[in-house]
Amino acid sequence: MAMQTVQQEYMQTPPITRLYCTSCVLTTLAVQLDILSPFQLYFNPDLIFNHFEVWRLITNFMYFGAIGFNFLFNMIFTYRYCRMLEEGSFRGRTADFFFMFFFGGTLMTIIALFVNLVFLGQAFTIMLVYVWSRRNPYIRMNFFGLMNFPAPYLPWVLLGFSVLLGNSIIVDLIGMVVGHIYYFLEDVFPTQRGGFKLIKTPGILKTLLDTAPEDPNYNPLPEEERPGGYDWGEDQRPQNDEDQPQENQDQH
Repeated sequence: MAMQTVQQEYMQTPPITRLYCTSCVLTTLAVQLDILSPFQLYFNPDLIFNHFEVWRLITNFMYFGAIGFNFLFNMIFTYRYCRMLEEGSFRGRTADFFFMFFFGGTLMTIIALFVNLVFLGQAFTIMLVYVWSRRNPYIRMNFFGLMNFPAPYLPWVLLGFSVLLGNSIIVDLIGMVVGHIYYFLEDVFPTQRGGFKLIKTPGILKTLLDTAPEDPNYNPLPEEERPGGYDWGEDQRPQNDEDQPQENQDQH
């Protein structure tokens, strides 16, 4: 019965989230079982451009280190906020969500050429969290049951948590910078006077990925009732929605 529940939950996960999280877990397991080595996965411009090991452009986003607290922490946040984005502001827009992955990954790769970073998965997670938090500014968060704060502060709380764990903040800052660039170009600049849309998903991606029509009767669960909820960065919606400003979601 438990296996059926897990399988059902897995199959109900939207496609981009399912593909990315599965790739991360399988890559980490392969390293744990000595099938692969981190030295085959890390970002190395010389090996990529001079020895044509182009898979490193992707695999450096899929390895979060040895299985342990940091791995579980990153994977839980990756799954949760990737899924909420895909089921929320990107619902029915799989191609746009995929192109956000491409845009963010490309920008991080360019930055990594000038910064000594070999794995960018954590930065990518922070980017997802940042974009979600800016698109849900009126949601209240609860972090480990210790503090409550508006969603836009979540990336900064995670940055502080990284400091407490003794981790480098460079990775988190890169994720926040890339997330802000995407948010500004996609959500802010086009709405300004004289602004226009700079990030345009190629038509071929829309043809390949946006095949299912949007269900007009679909009524998504409130985010706090969705599967996979937990106290790490759990959202708390106001009890009386009438007392809150109207949330400004990205509309296309």
